[in-house]
Amino acid sequence: MKKKPIYVEISIHAEIEKVWDASQKPDMHEQWDLRFSSITYLPKEEGQPQQFVYSRTAGPFINVEGWGKSVGTFHKDDGTRSSSLQFGTEQCISPIREGRGFWKYEPQKEGVKFFTQYDYDVNFGRVGEVVDNLAFRPLIGWATALSFDVLKRWLERGEAPRSQYMRFFSTYLMTLLFAFIWIYQGLVPKIIGMHEEERAMIGSVLELSEKGITTSVLLIGIAEVLLGISWLLYRNKKHLFTLQLILFPLLTIAAIIAVPASAIHPFNPLTFNLSLIVLSLIGLFISKDVPSARSCKRKR
Repeated sequence: MKKKPIYVEISIHAEIEKVWDASQKPDMHEQWDLRFSSITYLPKEEGQPQQFVYSRTAGPFINVEGWGKSVGTFHKDDGTRSSSLQFGTEQCISPIREGRGFWKYEPQKEGVKFFTQYDYDVNFGRVGEVVDNLAFRPLIGWATALSFDVLKRWLERGEAPRSQYMRFFSTYLMTLLFAFIWIYQGLVPKIIGMHEEERAMIGSVLELSEKGITTSVLLIGIAEVLLGISWLLYRNKKHLFTLQLILFPLLTIAAIIAVPASAIHPFNPLTFNLSLIVLSLIGLFISKDVPSARSCKRKR
């Protein structure tokens, strides 16, 4: 199966020295690069490449450690810089066995064009190649591009990588939460279960026949499922948070008007929807400007 090297490029409005330091100094590099939890340079021997060790925590009980070495750096007269490296790991749990790549820094009128290209061999033979092409290679390419945008924002705006990642992952945890809520609420109590309370609420608001109530509940369930799916597919989450800040108060009022006794039930519509309103409000504020892998060029 043919594999393509991973290529990521971004323009950064900052001095080339700052971009160089942020990507070459371990204590700075490990802050913004999502691929590494830690990078430690080893004592350099005269005439030998700079060697380092890295680690990446991938879960509560998974920590991948590896080695690397900078095999050469080059500075041109026009200010262009480059750095080549080799990397790998002896751990069999790692999808990557060994690879090589480069960083390149090209001065522009306003800032630096910063790009990388790298490739690697995988573990687990043919199965590893298939999994890499279908899942891991797209994932690590995305992580590289997201990291480059975090670096860009750090150097241009001064926002620390840690706070950027907090906003990014908080936004997407809320995305998964709201997708689950809408899909579940549409699918289970309405489309599959056709719950009596759902029918009762529609019947108390609209004067419909039994067939009309069934159809209405079904259509509302479909609409909620589609809204849940939109959370997974629609890119501008700010619009969805804004929509929910309109929908949740309306749904709360409608539910209490339709069944006033529901206001005193445990986990009733008032308290449940109020918590979702607060989450939507928080999400609206933190999702306005999150880093994105789409800010990078992914092909030469």
